[in-house]
Amino acid sequence: MAFGVTREELARWKAAVSRGEIAYLTHYWLEPRFKGIKTVTKVGCGDLEKLAAWCRRNGLDPAYIHRRDPFPHFDLIGEKQVEILKREGLREQLERFKLV
Repeated sequence: MAFGVTREELARWKAAVSRGEIAYLTHYWLEPRFKGIKTVTKVGCGDLEKLAAWCRRNGLDPAYIHRRDPFPHFDLIGEKQVEILKREGLREQLERFKLV
């Protein structure tokens, strides 16, 4: 279940993904399989090769890309989520979701 994101934010993310850009969308998330994890960042890109290359550059396995048309994405959680959001300069998402 996802919450904490506005329709406008979701629309911007979807538009960027559709244009083949790497786009980041963080939201609150409850998933019993991942104890203690309260947020996820969906890193989306409509260009699967570009998204797979992004995964490899960040030490992530592209096999875990959710290949869901029309918005393929990789779910970032935990320490790697914080590391990548910091590196990408996405301070607003880090602060808003209390990841720092």
